[in-house]
Amino acid sequence: MGARVAALESAVGAATGRLDDRVLAPARTVTDRAAARLRLSADHTVVAIAGATGSGKSSTFNALTGLELSAVGVRRPTTSWATACVWGSDGAHELLEWLGIPARHQTTRDSMLDTRREDNALDGVVLLDLPDHDSTEVSHHLEVDRLVALADMMVWVLDPQKYADAAIHHRYLEPLRTHGEVMVVVLNHIDTVPPERRQAMVDDVRRLLEADGLPDVPVVAVSAREGIGLDDLRALIRRRVEEKRMSRARLQADVRAAAERVEEVSGTAAPRSLSDERVQRLEDGLAEAAGVPAVAEAVERSTRSRARRATGWPPVAWVSALRPDPLAKLGLDLGDEAATLGGRSGRGPEAASVQRSRVDSEVRSLLDDVTDGLAEPWAVAVRREPVAALGTLGDRLDESLRATDLGASRLPGWVQLVRVLQWLLLLAAVGGGVWALLDATGTVEDAPEVAGISVPLLLLGGGVLLGLVLWLVSAGLVRGAARRQAERAEVRLRESIAAVSSELVVTPVRTELAAYETCHRGLATALR
Repeated sequence: MGARVAALESAVGAATGRLDDRVLAPARTVTDRAAARLRLSADHTVVAIAGATGSGKSSTFNALTGLELSAVGVRRPTTSWATACVWGSDGAHELLEWLGIPARHQTTRDSMLDTRREDNALDGVVLLDLPDHDSTEVSHHLEVDRLVALADMMVWVLDPQKYADAAIHHRYLEPLRTHGEVMVVVLNHIDTVPPERRQAMVDDVRRLLEADGLPDVPVVAVSAREGIGLDDLRALIRRRVEEKRMSRARLQADVRAAAERVEEVSGTAAPRSLSDERVQRLEDGLAEAAGVPAVAEAVERSTRSRARRATGWPPVAWVSALRPDPLAKLGLDLGDEAATLGGRSGRGPEAASVQRSRVDSEVRSLLDDVTDGLAEPWAVAVRREPVAALGTLGDRLDESLRATDLGASRLPGWVQLVRVLQWLLLLAAVGGGVWALLDATGTVEDAPEVAGISVPLLLLGGGVLLGLVLWLVSAGLVRGAARRQAERAEVRLRESIAAVSSELVVTPVRTELAAYETCHRGLATALR
């Protein structure tokens, strides 16, 4: 039983702030009451006798106790307190205190001189005589409502003249249709009914109970005045008490009824999770909306342009510097080399409306997928934060894109080595050319030869030829380096977008789905 109470408490906790508190508040009351009852005496069964004015409720109570504890008829005092008679006082004090029965309204059967066998048979019973539920005193029926919720077993006393009264059926019996296992109906004053009509009247009471959703509740015909049926009623109570399960059965019925009411609002759709694959699809869509492919392509072209400038033959490589950098066109921060590349850092271009629309569409598509089949309160809870974030999501994606270190200012180390080699080859070619010119004009001594070729010409031709060859060889390496740089930049951008997506969409959705799973699992356990 404790596991079911804990399960309902867990379900209510998970549903708080998501389902209507008018449904959750009674369930909280049930869990608090059940937890308190489980801590109290398990050796006592609280049996409450309730009925309307004139039903003979108090006379039935007196007949069962064998004592004149409750005033009957017109002599009954106007009071909002119940009267209690206890068989077996050990452990009953805390229970009576929890029930809120004042000491002056308590009688302990152990202290009485009368020790008849039928009294011993009710050992462990706390018998309550409740105020009239139809009393004109508001405090009376409030006290009835309070104790009906606390009793382990209910004995409803009906009068042959008023057993079909809607007051008891609509106010108590029908709402307690889940509690049939802990209820007994007594048709009192049966001595006033002709013997040949008694069974028909009992059958009619059973018919009304069946209409209330209580087809299995036993009906006992009694006459407290004549002693008719009291032994049957006492025996029925005794059997229930001996089973030692009434308190648990009552708590179980309370928990089940509360869980059913919560489930009506929460729905019965199976729990679902937000898969990594679905999250990846969202992030892919957001990446496209944020222009990640375009930025990655710009990184590749920018890296290729700067690497070619660094590795190209110096006399013609400078021409590429005249072209604007692709990243600068996007208004992205190029790092330390931004100024030298003519780019601009700071704010980038505003996202186009189609991009904002794509962001909105991707998020709503995910929300539609995960809320399909959920009851409206849970669907609203799942959608609440992501939909509220749609107004800032586009800006956050733009900011994350601009703030991401693309690594665009860093070139591979071999590029710098090739740059040095190119300049050395250029110097060799220029030096060879000057030397050859001086040699041709006779300004210097005859230049040495190698294999019949003048060294100055070898320096000039070799410098130019090797520089061009190195440029062509480097071109293939530059394309590969630029592609890898773009891939790394795209990974960084996607990580930034994933962080924004997780914060504003994925984590809130998963939090709500986890709450729904906890609620669904708790209700399933409580209803088991």
